[in-house]
Amino acid sequence: MRIKICSIDKKGKNKLYEPLIEHYTKIAKPFAKIELIDIFNNQISKAQDSSAKLAQAEYSKAFYDYKNGYSVVLDPSAKEVDSFEFAKILEKNANITFFIGGAYGFESNFIKCANLSVSFGKITLSHKLIKVLLLEQIYRGLTINNNHPYHK
Repeated sequence: MRIKICSIDKKGKNKLYEPLIEHYTKIAKPFAKIELIDIFNNQISKAQDSSAKLAQAEYSKAFYDYKNGYSVVLDPSAKEVDSFEFAKILEKNANITFFIGGAYGFESNFIKCANLSVSFGKITLSHKLIKVLLLEQIYRGLTINNNHPYHK
């Protein structure tokens, strides 16, 4: 299984979140290859300074090349899923890409073009924290699908 996580995020180590990101990526290795793709460029930076609409358009443009395989957008207004529903998403798709938007979320067209959009709740979380939560849920889902005791 191959899982990509694409996020609008400046590259570089974050002392608070990076150890958790590395931990979940490492312990998931027996079940899946996880690739983390952080995207941030001058166009995104300028667009974020201009307007939400321009920023969303730049996010979509930056993510375009990564929309292969089964695509899942993390969107707080989407349907909430529990860990077992999330595990089924992983079970049904051997090549899956998750998208974490930037400060202004996603264009509605980008969400519509994805295979699925899911929510981890209605609260707003930083993209770095949601990446950790996503990785934990990926690991949990993989352990559910492989009858590993972690999820109990």
